[in-house]
Amino acid sequence: MTDASTNSPAPADAPSQPQRKRRSQPGRKGPQQRPQGRPVHPLLEKLAELHPALFGARFRPLKLGTFQDLMERHPGVFEPAALKEALGQHARSSRYLESLARGDARHDLDGQPVGPLALDHHHHAMTELFKRRQARSKEDLQPALRARVRALFVQSGLDRAGYAAAAKVNPEALAALLDEADHDQAADIARREALLRAFELGGLSEAVFADQYGLAPDAVAPLLAQARDDRRVRATR
Repeated sequence: MTDASTNSPAPADAPSQPQRKRRSQPGRKGPQQRPQGRPVHPLLEKLAELHPALFGARFRPLKLGTFQDLMERHPGVFEPAALKEALGQHARSSRYLESLARGDARHDLDGQPVGPLALDHHHHAMTELFKRRQARSKEDLQPALRARVRALFVQSGLDRAGYAAAAKVNPEALAALLDEADHDQAADIARREALLRAFELGGLSEAVFADQYGLAPDAVAPLLAQARDDRRVRATR
């Protein structure tokens, strides 16, 4: 897996740098300040100015070879080493990984889609984002990750061996994850079916039903609709 703009390893494969704990200093008052992250490379502001469709408010996956395209489009503007450093920082950012995890197409300097995202780039961006978010969250995000990987697996149309090869992941680890995702899905379907049955037997309005079961009022209708969809799918099998 290679970076979209240089030939360095892509960010999704690179392990996150461990955060060092700051030791308390004698006599120091007040809460310790969190260490500041790496400053944004100044060239990224220039890139956002020149190509806002790629580096502006919304990041887009970059066309492979973007580094060379930038050097040719803007002769004399960028020093090669500095541009590679800036693009590397951009490609390792969580906002850029989010664009890959969404499965957006790769885009050229004019902001036009030029080709689909490789499956391994999509998969590894999702897993890297999960690692970063899990490190900041007390909630277990594994079920959400399993659901997203399973959805990508189904979307790919590949069997498990084909997906593992295309995504460049361990086949046994993938099989275990997909088995757990299937278990999660079956449990979710069972919970929704139980909820729908209780609603049908209770004869209550959605608002009263939500209050009785401790559900958010605006969550009941979507849950019941999904449960009915589940039933229709089972009926066609």
